[in-house]
Amino acid sequence: MSDTPAYPATGQVRCYDVDGREIPCAGSGQDAEYRHGAAWPQPRFEVHGGQVHDRLTGLSWSRDANPCEFPLTWGEAFAAVRQLNRDRYQGADDWRLPNRRELRSLLSHQTRRPALPEGHPFDNLFLGWYWSSTSYAGNPAHAWYVHMEGARMFYGGKDQSYLVWPVRGTGNGLLARTGQRRCFTAEGAPRECSDTGQDGEYRMGRPWPEPRFRSHPLGILDALTGLVWRRETDLARDPVSWPEALEAAATLSRREGIAWRLPNILELESLTDCERFSPALPVDAPFVDVRDAYWSSTTSCFEPDWAWALYLDKGAVGVGQKHGRHFHVWVVTHPGSHAVSTT
Repeated sequence: MSDTPAYPATGQVRCYDVDGREIPCAGSGQDAEYRHGAAWPQPRFEVHGGQVHDRLTGLSWSRDANPCEFPLTWGEAFAAVRQLNRDRYQGADDWRLPNRRELRSLLSHQTRRPALPEGHPFDNLFLGWYWSSTSYAGNPAHAWYVHMEGARMFYGGKDQSYLVWPVRGTGNGLLARTGQRRCFTAEGAPRECSDTGQDGEYRMGRPWPEPRFRSHPLGILDALTGLVWRRETDLARDPVSWPEALEAAATLSRREGIAWRLPNILELESLTDCERFSPALPVDAPFVDVRDAYWSSTTSCFEPDWAWALYLDKGAVGVGQKHGRHFHVWVVTHPGSHAVSTT
């Protein structure tokens, strides 16, 4: 397995307590202490006229974050992108609607209003929902969308109207595929993928290795990301608060002498398979005691007394107030950096 991170860093560089106050990161167990994932290049974005190249992912985006001007239904969004290609918008005819992982790759988990990297070069950004090309497996009359004000990701009916931000290029391999392999009508019926522009047609991103999950002395190795997950996915046996989740990971590390930690939100999301739901895990995932939602180590900077969580029953990315015993604990480590002091 390469030592090069196989997923992006979240961008979070500060740590916060349960009340949202900034604290030193050392010993916190939080995302910003570890900063795992591929580091963002500086500068991250290069402007080429009306296009912006993201040096982190290798994708190119419309500099205008709302080139279609008005909210559109999901079906209208694909039609609008086809029209952009006929018009050779910004000199290109290979624009497409991004899949949900591509759309989320633009986000920074250290900012809000918008939740984009500081100093980004984009214009005309709307602080609301943007469509992805990925249908929701649990009800394919719905599709995934991302909120640019605070970085949430959920799904909504394809007959609702949201904004379109086109992308082009195949990327540099940092982003993995979402797992979606089928295509659907706006009403949720299965259909052939040819010429749809949907995630299931393009399947953009790094292919999943086969087998994806492998036994490892510490747990289960995900060959897609290089992360090792504990096979038992409910460490605390019940929903806990965010501080209790961080402490549960730290206690396990001290007891076993292994650097278990609470995963950041991109590490958690990397487990999802957009072809499945309840749980939204790959069919061959060999985990036990899988629960419906898990804490991450990443604070929500929209309201720092909240933290990010993965709703694994759906595959959605949302938040929970740190005080509340809302979510479960699933820990992760790296194969080559697991030894810790037990003193």
